[in-house]
Amino acid sequence: MLANLLSGIGKWLPRKSVPLGRHDIEWEKIGTCQERQECLARAESEISAQRSVERHLVTANDRFGVAGTCYVCSRQVDFEVSFEHAYPVDGILTPNWRESLKCPSCGLNNRMRAVIHLLDQHLGGLSGEVYITEQTTDLYKTLAGRYSATLIGSEFLGPDRLCGEIDARGLRHENVTRLSFGDARFTKVLSFDVLEHVPDYRKALQEFLRCLAPRGHLIMSVPFRSDCADNLVRARMQETGEVLHLLPPEYHGDPVRDEGCLAFYHFGWRLLEEMRDLGFHQVEALYYWSREFGYLGREQMLIVARKPGRAFGF
Repeated sequence: MLANLLSGIGKWLPRKSVPLGRHDIEWEKIGTCQERQECLARAESEISAQRSVERHLVTANDRFGVAGTCYVCSRQVDFEVSFEHAYPVDGILTPNWRESLKCPSCGLNNRMRAVIHLLDQHLGGLSGEVYITEQTTDLYKTLAGRYSATLIGSEFLGPDRLCGEIDARGLRHENVTRLSFGDARFTKVLSFDVLEHVPDYRKALQEFLRCLAPRGHLIMSVPFRSDCADNLVRARMQETGEVLHLLPPEYHGDPVRDEGCLAFYHFGWRLLEEMRDLGFHQVEALYYWSREFGYLGREQMLIVARKPGRAFGF
């Protein structure tokens, strides 16, 4: 099996190489655009080999399976791959590995399984009270059943709802720019592919920081341009409440709205700088790749940051 790239996650994971256990993988810790470019230059041959592995795994142009180990289920499975949302890589139509490689047992795709892998291996799982910015997904259901933590999930149900309100379906409404929770409540805040849909994403980050307990972690993912220092602004919300499109509109799937959700941003390394400026510590992008566990594709990464201070009770 191909080795992964680098390892180490700030002070909460040693910088030196971490020995691989039965279920462990290596995570490449990157903090800036320059660091990413330097790493790509050093690992050019290994990355090329990874792309070759991925190309040889494609055995059909519609649907196919990839044998591997589901970390969540602790079993050998054939991960399900489709060409939905496929895109060209080096001129070759390639599956969207990030949103595919679905485990037929737990139902989680590549990025969702990697979240649990990271939580278990290096962030102590989930304990205490945890907030996640989703409530209808397979990831939410798996997290709720896997850990003893009190998991509070929510969806954005519309601009006229009151934050903290629960509808007839049992769904909690929250606006991430003005959360209903008290200060320093959560041991962890989890947010995956949400921030790009928030016009004032800095306010959302401030709210995440406010609601985190001292030394609590924010774990999140966003559409990320690893080769770009700046964020890409696709649309702006004007004072009139109307949307000004700067680029062709891009809509992502929404679990509660058939029309989808508009993406206002694709982020670059400036996002991590902004998080540090807001008060987050140890802000890192963690890249991963594993043939064995079905974590395939370019630029697979999660962002992890910590609230400074002294922990109380956990």
